[in-house]
Amino acid sequence: MTTQPLTQPLPLFPLGTVLFPGGFLPLRIFEVRYLDLIGKCHKAALPFGVVSLTQGGEVRRAGADAERFAGVGTLAAIRTFEVPQAGLMQIECEGTQRFRLHSSELQKNGLWLAQVEMLPDDIDVAVPEDLEPTAVALRRLVNTLEERRRMEDSEQVRLPIQPPYRFDDCGWVANRWCELLPVPPPLKQRLMELDSPLMRLELVGDLLARTGIAT
Repeated sequence: MTTQPLTQPLPLFPLGTVLFPGGFLPLRIFEVRYLDLIGKCHKAALPFGVVSLTQGGEVRRAGADAERFAGVGTLAAIRTFEVPQAGLMQIECEGTQRFRLHSSELQKNGLWLAQVEMLPDDIDVAVPEDLEPTAVALRRLVNTLEERRRMEDSEQVRLPIQPPYRFDDCGWVANRWCELLPVPPPLKQRLMELDSPLMRLELVGDLLARTGIAT
């Protein structure tokens, strides 16, 4: 996909995490500003933008630091939508495409709107032989999680990694490990912003080798 600006301002959802393309993101929505946003996005089948907080909290509180967030985020497409009770929404989202913020403005209702430019999708790059252990370890982990879910007969439990699986693709394997590894959000953000999926996987491979997960 080519780089292109969005013609309409993008509503933002600042979170204390980093959403990667292809990532799975469950959310419980209870703040009024986000209930309205998510309801409108669901009705119109439109995405919203997830950006990683660098200052402030996910829930606005009196006297808290103002929200600040990273300059690159990811579109979130709503895949499931439930309203279990008044004032509460439960959604499951999928990260789709990265974007770069050009400007952002806080609205009176507490929502952020931004002018953004879409970034190109990762190019398809096969996992090279020297990085194959990263893909093998991820496949092993997914198989373990699926087997545990079957043994516990909990088919309703959603795994943190959702199909379709692409264990032969650098970007997909790197992104899934970035989501799973216990590293600080600023490091995850830097990895997400890398244009080269091969470089991202190489850095992930170094992290996995240090922990002994994939050698």
